[in-house]
Amino acid sequence: MSSETRSPLPLLYRRHSSDKIKNNLASVSSSLLPAFGTVVGGDSPPLKKYVIAPYDRRYRWWQAFLVILVIYSAWSSPFELAFKKVATGSLLYVDLVVDFFFAADIIITFFVAYLDKSTYLLVDEHKKIATRYVTHMMFPMDVASTLPFQAIYRVFTGELHRGQVFGFLNLLRLWRLRRVSELFSRLEKDTRFSYFMTRTIKLICVTLFAVHSAACFYYWIATHHKISKDTWIGSIIVNFEERSIWLGYTYSMYWSIVTLTTVGYGDLHAVNTGEKVFNIFYMLFNIGLTSYLIGNMTNLIVHSAVRTFIMRDSINEILRYASKNRLPEGLKQQMLAHMQLKFKTAELQQEEVLEDLPKAIRSSISQHLFRRTVEKTYLFKGVSEDLSRQLVVDLKAEYFPPKVEVILQNEIPTDFYIVVSGAMEVLTHKNGMEQFLIKLGPMDMFGEIGVFFNIPQPFTVRSKKLSQVVRISHNRFKQLVQQLDDDRKTIMSNFTQYLKDLKKEVQEEMPVLTELLLDLNLEVIQYFSQTTQFNESENHEASNDGQEDREGTPTSVLLNTIPLRVVIHGHHPHEKTIDSKRTRKLVHLPDSIENLLNLAEKKFGKRGTTILMADGSQVEDLNVLRENDHLFIS
Repeated sequence: MSSETRSPLPLLYRRHSSDKIKNNLASVSSSLLPAFGTVVGGDSPPLKKYVIAPYDRRYRWWQAFLVILVIYSAWSSPFELAFKKVATGSLLYVDLVVDFFFAADIIITFFVAYLDKSTYLLVDEHKKIATRYVTHMMFPMDVASTLPFQAIYRVFTGELHRGQVFGFLNLLRLWRLRRVSELFSRLEKDTRFSYFMTRTIKLICVTLFAVHSAACFYYWIATHHKISKDTWIGSIIVNFEERSIWLGYTYSMYWSIVTLTTVGYGDLHAVNTGEKVFNIFYMLFNIGLTSYLIGNMTNLIVHSAVRTFIMRDSINEILRYASKNRLPEGLKQQMLAHMQLKFKTAELQQEEVLEDLPKAIRSSISQHLFRRTVEKTYLFKGVSEDLSRQLVVDLKAEYFPPKVEVILQNEIPTDFYIVVSGAMEVLTHKNGMEQFLIKLGPMDMFGEIGVFFNIPQPFTVRSKKLSQVVRISHNRFKQLVQQLDDDRKTIMSNFTQYLKDLKKEVQEEMPVLTELLLDLNLEVIQYFSQTTQFNESENHEASNDGQEDREGTPTSVLLNTIPLRVVIHGHHPHEKTIDSKRTRKLVHLPDSIENLLNLAEKKFGKRGTTILMADGSQVEDLNVLRENDHLFIS
């Protein structure tokens, strides 16, 4: 099998040079995006000489001008059918001018490029453009709706024909209404225009055209009845055909509107059989038209108010829930404030829109919104660009109204937060009383102490005013820093320095902070002192029996994100002590048994040789231990 039959790609490159493919793809984007109100950057791609781009601004203005002429044709065609005098009188020359412009548009169409539906490329070859237009149904219909049949007949015969055939031929001009339909389709997609107003104007235009056409047919039926007195208008106005044209048109419009709106005053009614038959079909048509109008208007109104309905239902559900469960008034107000804020900030978050976007675009949006905030947060100062970029990818913004708890004291830690805008206050609860500690502003963090040390959240954090925060999951954080040694050291250093710089009143609210700082400093010292030895003996240790693993370095506090904590006792598990609190300590689990024995010696002042569990079994591998296990050093 040849390469040409295996893949169509080489054929594509033979037919089009790379520059032409690039230009055509750009032209496709440019032709599609303006319909949505988007400005395409850069210059338009070059086309062949004497070829017009369908998205060219001047061609768009020409099309808009023709729409105005279409509106005239939609009014004049039925009007000239009903009132023959104007068809051969004042409107005859106006029709010739309008037909001239549409004839010019037929010629221009032979030079307008089109979009190939199979390749999605703009075709700018004159022969293909002409062939496509001539073989399409639009060409004969455009010609038929443009030819001035009455003027042509007068040129060849020398006399003006006043028969009805030309009135019906003039109705071919209604084919031009497709241009109005295309215009409204573009405007409905164009975000620069109100969708509600566009649809409303479209419905009004449809209604006016239906009323006008029906009125003209009413008058035409009356003028072609044998006995003028036996017609709907002849029974009221004697010799109505000799009266003013606008008088007859006014009566016709009045009866058409009365019939459309189903008012039925009875002053005008069908008299002969032809009028009754026409009224039957017109009223059946009105049923469909009225349903169409009511349905569209209902959809437009409901669509604009659906969010309000949902919000009201959600608020009512909250009120019912709070009433049934007898929730405190303060908690109920927080629930209501959060629900109202959710609907107010929906336009800012646009979660449904973002979910439909590719991941790369969502990542770029997050980089633009939050990367600067993350890089200026104390914990991530000095980290690599790669880590800061990855941290921002999965961030999700959350909004909190004033006086709403974001973190509760003694809550289980799972995530930590960064303040993007607004303000937070850190509180502690003692004996049922709240005590204010510090205020947090943009680029400050909270919740990280509980996450890193794996202890219940030491403080309550409450929003002071409308605030936006981003949340970082501890699992995601662990995955990111696991393979980045330099960033892990930087983060550890930043975190340690932050804890040391905390206000004295904040440190006093965490009795375990001093002990945790000592353990953290010890691990930092051990890490830097052992880094060189670890790198030199890494291959040798791995070849022995793999007892030392890089994940066992003293940076486990940040490597595992949630360091393992154990309780160590300075006595045998079966030995009873007078003061058990002095002989037990809560510590972070070191990376080896030897380091654990050294840590126990520092805590209890005596050297142990064996590590036992509560049931007396000896510990030989620290990897089997779990959180809050009790270890006995003997």
